Amino acid sequence: MLRKLRPALVLLALLTLVTGLAYPIALTGLAQALFPTQANGSQVEVQGKVVGSALIGQNFTAAKYVHGRPSATTDTDPKDPTKTVPAPYNAMNSAGSNLGPTSQALSDRVKADIATLQAENPGVPIPADLVTTSASGLDPDISPEAAYFQAPRIARERQLPIATISSLIDQQTKPRLFGLLGEPHVNVLALNIALDAQR
Repeated sequence: MLRKLRPALVLLALLTLVTGLAYPIALTGLAQALFPTQANGSQVEVQGKVVGSALIGQNFTAAKYVHGRPSATTDTDPKDPTKTVPAPYNAMNSAGSNLGPTSQALSDRVKADIATLQAENPGVPIPADLVTTSASGLDPDISPEAAYFQAPRIARERQLPIATISSLIDQQTKPRLFGLLGEPHVNVLALNIALDAQR
């Protein structure tokens, strides 16, 4: 019986070493050598301090900053572990909302967001990405239109000319990939860092 088990055990040990140890170590080493920034989470540093990731949005709420898309991510309610509470940009729980078009909670949230944005910039059409969540809930980017919509508030709060804010938005706008794929977009964290550098 041991004679029959021996090849299976040797093969199990060999495959465990190759696929469970050698292969991951080789890929990690290769990624660190060829793509160190991406392999380490695309971290963004300011003055030697990590302030975020270029791939995961942050919940900027201060009026002097550009705000990202609403995030539908949640976390466990500390008062009742059987429930959840909103936790914007919670990378541990990346997910979109399960709320559908007939959901009263979704409708109420969107109406409240629209009312806030209309009060902020009356008479200007509201870009859809300022009231809709992304599928992951972690989208770090907004459309250039969403950034320009917020420019008057930011200029007012920072006491800067609106032309300065618009110029920064222009500089931070990334075009379609290869001129074809995706849409032009602005990384919220990168733009906010550029705004802070204007002090």
